[in-house]
Amino acid sequence: MKAIIIGGGIVGLSSALYLHRSGWEVTVIDRNDLNDNCSYGNAGYVCPSHFVPLATPGIIKQGFKWMWNSKSPFYVQPRLSKSLIDWGLLFMKSATPEKVKAAAIPLRDIGLLSQQAYVSWQSIPGIEMAYEHKGLMEYFQTPEKEEHAHHFCADARKLGLEAELLSYEQVQALEPQTRLNIKGALWFKCDAHVYPNKVMSSLRQHLLANGVFIRPNEEVTGFDKKAGTISHVRTTKGVYEADKIVLAAGSWSRELAAQLDTRLPMVGGRGYSVTLEDSPNKLNHPAVLMEGRVALTPMDGNKIRFGGTMEITSLNGFRPCSADGLPYIGRSSRYKNLLFATGHAMVGMSLGAGTGQLISELVNEEKPSMDLRPFDPERFN
Repeated sequence: MKAIIIGGGIVGLSSALYLHRSGWEVTVIDRNDLNDNCSYGNAGYVCPSHFVPLATPGIIKQGFKWMWNSKSPFYVQPRLSKSLIDWGLLFMKSATPEKVKAAAIPLRDIGLLSQQAYVSWQSIPGIEMAYEHKGLMEYFQTPEKEEHAHHFCADARKLGLEAELLSYEQVQALEPQTRLNIKGALWFKCDAHVYPNKVMSSLRQHLLANGVFIRPNEEVTGFDKKAGTISHVRTTKGVYEADKIVLAAGSWSRELAAQLDTRLPMVGGRGYSVTLEDSPNKLNHPAVLMEGRVALTPMDGNKIRFGGTMEITSLNGFRPCSADGLPYIGRSSRYKNLLFATGHAMVGMSLGAGTGQLISELVNEEKPSMDLRPFDPERFN
C-alpha cells in the first residue's frame, strides 16, 4: 500500500516515520529542499503548557496595537487579500473566552501525546534530538504579568500540568551564570525541548536509510479524482499513484485543499530567530520574556536560540496559522483516502511527533489516541 505525504516539515516527516513503521510504502513530496522550512528555525519547545490557542480575546485587543508595527511581537504585513480578511474575521469570531477554554484540553492532550512520542524516539537508532526535560520558564517584570502568571499557573494545575511560581531569588539560584532583571517566573516543569536542526536532519536521514522516498524541490500541481477518491498526485516532475494521501504542506496546504474542495482558513506566519554558539551568556532552562514575547532556548550543549516576532504574511511565510489556533488534523469527508495534518502555527515542532502518530492511527483504521473532533479539518466548511 502506497502513502503520499505532501510536505516535508516535522509533521510530514513524523507521519512518514509512523506510516513506514506500520508497513506502508511512503513517499514524501516537498516544494523546497527540506533544509530551510520553519521546523528548523523554531524555539524547539515540546510544550504541553501551550494550551492557550493563538486566537484569544487578549491578542485581539493587543493585536490592534501591535499589528502595524513591524518590530512588535505580532505584526500583520499590510496587503489587500481576500484570504487574509476571511481568516481575520474567523480569527476574531474564534477569540472568545468560551472557545479558549474549550481548546485547552485538546491542546493539552496532543501536547502530552507528542511529548511521549518524542521520548519514544530516543530509542530509535539514528534519530538524534538533544532532548532535555528541564521545563520552561516564563519570566515577568511587571505586576500585571505577575498577576497573569498566577492565573495561568492555576489554570495549568487544573489541567493536571506541573507548574510552579518562583520568586526572583529562586530563579536566580537556578540561573547563577546570568544576572536576571525580573520579578520572578512561572516554571512549567511539564515542558521539554529539542534542537530542531538535529531532529530534522537525523529524522530525514533515518527515513531515507530505511526506504522512505523523499522528493525535494517538487511542487504538487494537481490531483486525479475518481468516485470519491484521489487516484494520483501530479507534480512538476511526475505522477504518483496513491492509496492514501496526507496533506501536511504547512501554509501551502490552503491552496492545495482548495483544489480538493475543502476550505482551510489559514495564513502564513513568518518567525524570526538567531542562534549563537559558545555564547558567554548562559541559561540552564528555556525561557520566555512575558513582556517582550521573546523566546530563549539553550540547545545542544553549546547553543542558545533567540526567537521573536510573528509576522502574519503571504504563503511565503512558513508557519501555518489556522483561524482558531487549533491545527487541522483528520480525514476528509469528500475523498475517502485523503487526510489533513496542518495549521500548527508556532507549535509545529512541539506537536509534530504526536500528529504523525495520530495520522498513522487514522490511516490504519485504528482508534486515535485522543479525541480529534476539535481538530476537524472541515470545521469551517
